[in-house]
Amino acid sequence: MKKYIFSLLILSLIILLISACTQKEQEQQAATVAAATPTEEPMAVRVNGTGITIVEFQNEQLRLKDAQITLAKELSEEEQVDLILSELVGQVLLAQAANNEGYFVDEAALQTRIDELIAEVGGAEQFMTWLQANHYDETGFRQTLSRQMAAAWMRDKITSAVPTTTEQIHARQILVSDRATADSLYQQLQAGTDFATLAENYDSLTGGDLGWFPRGYLYVQAVEDAAFSLSAGQYSTVIETDYGFHIIQVIERSESQPLSAEALHVLQEQAVQDWIDAHWASSTIEVLV
Repeated sequence: MKKYIFSLLILSLIILLISACTQKEQEQQAATVAAATPTEEPMAVRVNGTGITIVEFQNEQLRLKDAQITLAKELSEEEQVDLILSELVGQVLLAQAANNEGYFVDEAALQTRIDELIAEVGGAEQFMTWLQANHYDETGFRQTLSRQMAAAWMRDKITSAVPTTTEQIHARQILVSDRATADSLYQQLQAGTDFATLAENYDSLTGGDLGWFPRGYLYVQAVEDAAFSLSAGQYSTVIETDYGFHIIQVIERSESQPLSAEALHVLQEQAVQDWIDAHWASSTIEVLV
């Protein structure tokens, strides 16, 4: 019996030693795997799995603050965060779409662009000074520039699809600051007073002429909507907006009028923003700041 008990004790000790060795080996293996797996940098936002680091986000904040000083315009902290997120997420969405279309920025193209920037600022030393002044290091700048180049390619693809001719209206307006004056002018128009003559009295420089414009061009939606509801020669009722009180007259209409350079630019920018808004809504955006 004593021999049996002794044998059991020996066997238990062996099992404990084996277990301890196995546990130690597992811990060493786990430590080796952890050491081999790089720790992800803290992220400010992820866009469909693509991360923007806290460091890049903070450097964007610094650049925005510098811009505010230069422009003498101050934004709240919340406005800064919203503006930076909008810019960075938009860039990533555009760059991802460019990649999906088969466009990638290779090292040769990236270096060519960097060489162009170095030449523009007057040499390598001046370029390094510019990087530091704008809160970049070389690695971070290359990553940012690569993303911006891909985003720019996609922007060009979107804007090139905007037609250069479209339905437009040529209109003029009378704009005054108070309702009583606007109502009085409207009554004069109804009594037969010439619209152009009245408009000249309130805008001697242009006679209230708004020129040709397409849908989506005017800043004031109510004025644009009113204009496109009228036929040539008709005028609107009094329209109240944040700018004052408007009366609009349509001079002529065209179903296919060439866009001015300014109008084309506005529609192209709107097309890009509409594209970003649509893709933002259908993407997985994780804001971590």
